[in-house]
Amino acid sequence: MSVQRPPAAQAALPPEIAFLRGQGVDGRLLVRAAAAAAAAGTDAATALLNGGLMSEGAYYRALARALGAPYLDGPIAFGLGLTFPGSLITGLAPLALGSVAPCVLAPRGRAITDLLDGAHRSTMPAITSPTRLREAVFAAIPGQVADYAAHELRRRSPDRATAREPAVWWLLLLALALAAALCLCAVLPAPLVRAMALAGQCLFLGMTTLRLAALAIPAPVSAEEAPVAPLADADLPVFTVLVPLHREAAVVPHLLTALAALDYPAAKLDIKLLLEADDADTASVLAGIPLPARFEVVTVPPGAPRTKPRALNAALPLARGALLTVYDAEDIPNPGQLRLAAALFARLPGSTACLQGRLVIDNADDSRLARAFV
Repeated sequence: MSVQRPPAAQAALPPEIAFLRGQGVDGRLLVRAAAAAAAAGTDAATALLNGGLMSEGAYYRALARALGAPYLDGPIAFGLGLTFPGSLITGLAPLALGSVAPCVLAPRGRAITDLLDGAHRSTMPAITSPTRLREAVFAAIPGQVADYAAHELRRRSPDRATAREPAVWWLLLLALALAAALCLCAVLPAPLVRAMALAGQCLFLGMTTLRLAALAIPAPVSAEEAPVAPLADADLPVFTVLVPLHREAAVVPHLLTALAALDYPAAKLDIKLLLEADDADTASVLAGIPLPARFEVVTVPPGAPRTKPRALNAALPLARGALLTVYDAEDIPNPGQLRLAAALFARLPGSTACLQGRLVIDNADDSRLARAFV
């Protein structure tokens, strides 16, 4: 009679997923998550959830059972001190007096291991998932979220914000300048007026000639064509992808297919799909598609101005990545684009803040103007 010993990988599961073995979770899934985490250089809980091996809700319910803590899944009654984005960045929010615990916690990564090790057993908080906490905070203080998205940049860096003057003042200034120019032309000698007009036409002709000449200049070799040494999965940073959507229900399936095809470790992807509160059609399509935890659907509270930058501002403080990119709903990114960007940032000076991806135009045969963008 022979006795089989458990595989070494299964016997040495990381603590953030090892407790799931005692709650009936398939050990093979846990071994896969541990292997993915080791390869990507991240924690096994993130690898498990981002890889779609277990739903976020099921994991955090199991974590609450293992800790002997209450799990909050419905509406959450918050107490004083709830803030945006602070409460979501820390994953900790106060609960109202008389609740099952003083606060609610949505732990990630190392914080999960600390909880399981008993680091906070004396003041055990209630547990919820990060998605449920974010939804509850947005529902509890929508005005604060909307205000942050619309005005925080102006408060913190007014020099980087748009001008406060309404457009009507700029239009009035332009009208006054044109009136002054006409008055000046009326009083100046005719030869001088003709010379000024000729100079303006020459300037315009020179600008047009420069733009036409630019069409004949061959495109430079892009980073995608130049050889770049790739980074190992363990060396890749977490990458946040923000995708603002508005009335984009028709393209959602194609968008998700393109994002799922990204050649990047799932454990290191943080993809946020940003919706407006009144976009029920797009929300309905997304609700019908099961998504792993690396995809997060964020509904931005109503506010003004309702623009793409405002939606991005609402999600930006929640980004977990060291690198960040923004895609439009119609974009079909090259699967290797994020790896290439990470490799380029790693070898470029630390002062490099942004890389411009080269657009691939798919309607170049439509017209000469379309071909000019290729």
